[in-house]
Amino acid sequence: MFQDMTKFMNESMEPFKDLVSIQTQMFEELSRHQMECTKAFLEATMQQTQAIQKCKTPAELLELQQAYAKELEQTLRSANAQNLKAMQDARAAVEKLASGSLTRFTQYK
Repeated sequence: MFQDMTKFMNESMEPFKDLVSIQTQMFEELSRHQMECTKAFLEATMQQTQAIQKCKTPAELLELQQAYAKELEQTLRSANAQNLKAMQDARAAVEKLASGSLTRFTQYK
């Protein structure tokens, strides 16, 4: 009887364990994207700082600043798309898990 109860408890906790796993994967993915974005920003800023020193006219400086702003915008848009995908994937996995869990528990009734 104790073994049956232990088995039932383990089976009952399985969806929770899966949920924690899904959330962990999502947060790892988001953290990786954040680190990549931060690295890209730092590299772009360093390149910008070096390039500013080579500017000879205000027009060159303005053009350089516009290119820099566009590069940062592209980086942010890319990071946003990657983050949204990671969150949508996690949401789909949680919905699938919830649906499967509800189906499994309604079978016991």
